[in-house]
Amino acid sequence: MKKLFCIALLCLSLSSAKAQKPIVVIQTDFGLKDGAVPAMKGVAAGVSADLRIYDLTHEIPAYNVWEASYRLYQTIEYWPKGTVFVSVVDPGVGTARKSVVLQTKTGHFIVTPDNGTLTLVADAFGIAALREIDEAVNRRLGSGSSYTFHGRDVYAYTAARLASGLISFTEVGARLPDTVVRLPYQKAELENGMLYGSIPILDIQYGNVWTNIDAELLKQAGIRYGDHIKVRILSKGKTVYRGMVPFVETFGAAREGAPLAYLNSLMQLAFALNRGSFADSFHIKSGQDWQVIIEKERK
Repeated sequence: MKKLFCIALLCLSLSSAKAQKPIVVIQTDFGLKDGAVPAMKGVAAGVSADLRIYDLTHEIPAYNVWEASYRLYQTIEYWPKGTVFVSVVDPGVGTARKSVVLQTKTGHFIVTPDNGTLTLVADAFGIAALREIDEAVNRRLGSGSSYTFHGRDVYAYTAARLASGLISFTEVGARLPDTVVRLPYQKAELENGMLYGSIPILDIQYGNVWTNIDAELLKQAGIRYGDHIKVRILSKGKTVYRGMVPFVETFGAAREGAPLAYLNSLMQLAFALNRGSFADSFHIKSGQDWQVIIEKERK
């Protein structure tokens, strides 16, 4: 009886796994004002009606490859293994930049131009393999004369074929060396009691400033909740903000309108004004040109 019960559970598990529909997640800088995104979704749905198609975001600022890189990094680990992401922020569309599919060491796939979009994904999740899309076979039928909408004609089409199992990863195209075009940025590090990092992104809705300095580095620097930290924010080497802020668990630990430091949802150091915009108040932006230097207050 016990053996039959175990077999039934195994069959149920296998049936559930088989029922799991393939997933495609799309990110662009197109916005939703016109038909570009629905066209991509239509191409994907036309490949396989079994696909589940989701949006990551379509509000990447125009041509902002760095932010595209960050939003992938922010999101990928929360999706099931095998999910295929399409990222189209492609100011060089139609030029010699490569169209690729990267398989991460976590088992996710990203279909994108190799223009820096894969910078943070490669650093955070590793490259299991990289292949160049063979457009001779992985391109929407009849689209060969179109040079400016690879998101629809190449990337959405290839992603849908890969996710649905119509092609294997090896059938995407030729294997490339496991290196991608990388955008430069200040990686988080601790040196002589000072923490150095970058401001990769803003929490746009609230004006919070996110860094890439994680909780483990803060711990190594001896910074704990309740401490005050010296903060210096620079743009292209020029100091934009300098201040002393408390490191607290919640926004409510500071009075309304006061600055604070906290751990964001990625367990990385961030700065905020309680019920205000830190970024707007101190004219702070994000990207490769923005750095932060942190030091614990010495008593």
